[in-house]
Amino acid sequence: MKKKNPRFQISACVLAMLCAFVSPAQAAAQPAKFVVPDGQIQALGITTAPLQSQTDSVRASFPAQVVVPPNAEQVISSPVTGLVFQLLVQQNQVVRKGAPLVRISSPEFGQFQLQLLQASSRVTLARQTAQREQQLFDDGIIPQRRVQEAQAGLKEGEAALKQAKAILRLTGMPNETIDGIAASGNPQESLTLLSTQAGIVTEINVKAGQRVDSASPLLHVVQTDTLWLDIQVPVSESASWQPGTKLKVQGRDIVARILSISTSVSSGSQTVVLRAAIEGKAGQVRPGEFLTIELPVVATAGDWDLPLSAVVHDGNQAYVFIRTADGFEARPVTVVARAGQRVRAQGPLKASEQVAVSGVVALKGAWLDTKGGK
Repeated sequence: MKKKNPRFQISACVLAMLCAFVSPAQAAAQPAKFVVPDGQIQALGITTAPLQSQTDSVRASFPAQVVVPPNAEQVISSPVTGLVFQLLVQQNQVVRKGAPLVRISSPEFGQFQLQLLQASSRVTLARQTAQREQQLFDDGIIPQRRVQEAQAGLKEGEAALKQAKAILRLTGMPNETIDGIAASGNPQESLTLLSTQAGIVTEINVKAGQRVDSASPLLHVVQTDTLWLDIQVPVSESASWQPGTKLKVQGRDIVARILSISTSVSSGSQTVVLRAAIEGKAGQVRPGEFLTIELPVVATAGDWDLPLSAVVHDGNQAYVFIRTADGFEARPVTVVARAGQRVRAQGPLKASEQVAVSGVVALKGAWLDTKGGK
C-alpha cells in the first residue's frame, strides 16, 4: 500500500485558516447560508447574542489633560520687597480660606505702617482742632474762616489716612488688623499673607531666607472643586460632538460635559481641543494629570452596535454570522465606527436576530469551506 506524503497532510484547522485568504470575488461566490449542527456549535464554543440598535456602548477614546480654570487658580505674590521669613504651608497641602501661607519681613512694610500711624495721629489732632475752632466760633471769639480752615485740614488728614489704609490692604492685611494697628500704635514686625480661597497648594516658588522683589510669585493655590479637561481630537472628527455632549473618563466614575470647541488646529498633530467641565467628583483627579476619555459615537438610523469579536473580514468586506434554523447565514455589513471592544455597523439586520459573538473564526472557516463542497 502506497504511503501518503506527510507534506500533504493538512489538518482541518490549518485548512480553515488558509480558506480565510480567498479573494473578495471568491467570497462573493460563497453561499450565504451554511449548515452547522447543534452539537458542533457547542463543541466549537460558538455563542450568540441579540442584536442591539443605536445604543451608547460604542465610544471613541481620546487623550485628555486635567487643567485648572483661570478663575480657580490664585497666584500669591509678594506685595513688598523683603525677605521670606517663614513658609507656613507645604506643596500639595489643603488650605482653607484665610489660612496663613507665608510670612515676609520687609522694611518697606514697616514704612507703610509708619505712614498709617502718622496719618492716624494727624487725623486725631485735626479733629481736635476742628472741634476747638467750632467751639470758639460758636462763642463769637474767632471768625468763621478759622473753622473752615480747620475742617479742610481734617478732611485732608482723613484722606491721607484712607490712602495709608488702602496701601496696607493691598499687601493683604485685613481691615481689622489695620484698624488695630492704628488704634494701638503698635506695628507688626512681619507681613503674613493669607489665602483668599480654599484649595490646594500646587506650587511653591520660594524658600525660607530668600529675598524677593515686589510682585514676585511665591506660591499657587488651586481650587479643585471645579476642573476642566482639554481633549485632543482629530480635526476630521471634531464635528461629531457639540457643546453639551456628555463624556466619561475611562477607569473612573467621572462624567464631564463639553463646554467649547477650539477654533484653531494644531499644525503639528492636526487636532483640535475640546474643553469639558468635570461634573462633581473633581477631587478624584489632579491638575496636569493625563487621562483617557470616552466620547459617544453618534448613531444614525440603521446602525447596530456589535462586539468587535462578532465581525470578520473576507478581503475588504466585513461580515457577521446570523443564526438560522439549521446553522448560520453570513451577512455583509459596513463598519462605520469602532471604539475599544465595540463597533458600530450598518447592514441588512433585524433586532430579533441572534448574532454570533464568539467562535466566529471557526464559523468563517466552515462558511468558506462550503465552496469546496458545492
